[in-house]
Amino acid sequence: MHSINIRKIRKEDDAAIAAIIRTVLKEHRAPETGTAFADKELDAMTETYSKPDTVYFVVELDGKVAGGAGIAPLAGHGENVCELQKMYFIPEARGLGIGHIMLEKCLLEARNMGFRKCYLETLDDMLSAQSLYRKSGFTYLEAPLGNTGHNACPVWMIRDLA
Repeated sequence: MHSINIRKIRKEDDAAIAAIIRTVLKEHRAPETGTAFADKELDAMTETYSKPDTVYFVVELDGKVAGGAGIAPLAGHGENVCELQKMYFIPEARGLGIGHIMLEKCLLEARNMGFRKCYLETLDDMLSAQSLYRKSGFTYLEAPLGNTGHNACPVWMIRDLA
């Protein structure tokens, strides 16, 4: 049995989370531009997620940082829509139900912050992630929302938080 701990990000997590995100994106052969790989905030996650209406959770698996997920207002979009951001996990953390737990924790925080909808973008070949999102009530969109800068992410989904 694994020990799982979920908590808000701390400064000492920044390097580990950035490395996990970049490693998972490389694993999926994602381009380095137009994805989270190139996000300027990737190396300063604690600072990024200390702003109003943002939160980033880190999951520790057996005492080791194993991934994370966050919520922030959807850039370039009107009020009441947040974005699920940077949800990535090391291979050892997959298949344990951690993704579902993290997603539900993020959606609960989003509701508590007053968001009415949650948007996300992902890659075509992240089929397990898409399955998780669909099971959690997300539906596909035909076009992106907002201005995330992730033009290499061709899958867009949304969920009502009511």
